Amino acid sequence: MTEKRETRPVPEAPVAAVAAGDSADPDHSAGPGDSAALAARELRAVFSRLRRTLREADGTGDLTPSQTAVLSRLINDGPASASALAAAERVRPQSMAASLAVLEQHGLIGRRPDPEDGRRLLVSLTEAGLARISDSRQAREEWLARALEEQYDEAERATVLAALALIDRLNRR
Repeated sequence: MTEKRETRPVPEAPVAAVAAGDSADPDHSAGPGDSAALAARELRAVFSRLRRTLREADGTGDLTPSQTAVLSRLINDGPASASALAAAERVRPQSMAASLAVLEQHGLIGRRPDPEDGRRLLVSLTEAGLARISDSRQAREEWLARALEEQYDEAERATVLAALALIDRLNRR
């Protein structure tokens, strides 16, 4: 299921100015006390743009980010009740019910009785849901690999990898 995808340029960001020590915002020059706040702002902005671009690259425009998050949670954590999914995603049960209804209409999830508590239903991915997640991840990875290959030289890709290692430390604290 490989199709030709339009190659999109990697979005430009004011990161070069930040790396050179200049502020992206002329009213906020980055002094030692401001560098953490500036880095936080730029990091959030860059990741937000990248997330939107990757969402466009994977061809799942008919699903909302919340619906995609539910599919990802189900593939990573396995079947769960609607209430457990709502708690995990930090949304109201009514919002989760609406997301699940759409996913079920698309044939991406199914519901079955919980073997431990027959009164409760477990939500799980269907074969179509598994294929959708797999295809989506593959499309995003292919787009990103192609963009990194086309836009950056080997030294720049090494810099990206080094920066990602530093950023990943934020997740491990």
